[in-house]
Amino acid sequence: MKIPQRSLPPVGLVNRLGQPGAADVAAKCWPRVGLGCASLGSPALANDEAEAVIGAAIERGIRFFDVAPLYGGGLAEERLGRALRALPRDDYILCTKTGVTRPYAQPPMPPDATRRRQFDRWDYGIDATRSSVRTSLQRLQVDRLDVVHLHDVEDHLDRCLEAYGELARLRDEGLVGAIGVGSNLVQPVEHLLERADIGAFLLAGCYTLLDQSGTALMHGARERGIAVIAGGVFNSGILAAWPQADATYGYLPARTDVLARTARIAAICDTHRVPIGAAALQFVLANASITTVLIGPRSVGELHANLDALCLPIPDALWVALEAACLIPHGSPRPHADFAEA
Repeated sequence: MKIPQRSLPPVGLVNRLGQPGAADVAAKCWPRVGLGCASLGSPALANDEAEAVIGAAIERGIRFFDVAPLYGGGLAEERLGRALRALPRDDYILCTKTGVTRPYAQPPMPPDATRRRQFDRWDYGIDATRSSVRTSLQRLQVDRLDVVHLHDVEDHLDRCLEAYGELARLRDEGLVGAIGVGSNLVQPVEHLLERADIGAFLLAGCYTLLDQSGTALMHGARERGIAVIAGGVFNSGILAAWPQADATYGYLPARTDVLARTARIAAICDTHRVPIGAAALQFVLANASITTVLIGPRSVGELHANLDALCLPIPDALWVALEAACLIPHGSPRPHADFAEA
């Protein structure tokens, strides 16, 4: 079963987002659903397992891919590059990032670490930025990148502008389309939108059933013609299914209040016979300020489950009940009940 037309419009474009005056036009052509490849950089996955997920995504119609040198220290980019070789370059949108990486084939919490991301390294210098982009092009086996995001800039808001300048030069050379920002927080994105010509941003975990802190930022970006990519729709796992042991929120063990709120959302979903994961996905997809919504499956089974969840009819009564319980803001965008028939 293919993804519904409304959730993933047909593509077949040369995307040059980032050229003068092109941002608001090109972004309208982006697919509504994309594949986030963070989990596919895990060294715990074999190459063929990770590439099978990407291959299945292509078969289901996915034509938007997000990756980063950080993911597996380059493994995710290599795997994505191999899997995309059969597709014409103009038929998909490709985003990567710069500014932070980790040792090759290393997970966020390697066996000899005492804390998560202990061995990650940030560098927004001119030479590091150009080298990062060149290396990404080689790993991905392409001659251009549609978007390069400044990655995890929260503590580097001044230094990352040096990387921005180099990305602008690479854009002039035709190697980079749009310059973006990738963050798990609203404030750094807001800050950089006021200081640089940002064409797109990836905001993770800030517009979900549990957290709508990115609402105003996303709406304002749409008004300005800036492309908005939403990631982390499950808030790193807790919204994917319920109940679950050792639920995580923001990559950490979920707090008691978050567990309680999720249980209330899940109870309403159960009343309407809707899996919480389907409600979580469709809630984000319903927001017209968002250009593309990323899913991040770790297996072919998860990929199919995510995409099938986009096709599941959800009664409007579920959203009414969530609003009445003050679990989502009043007037939140809702998917249409006939979504699966689109």
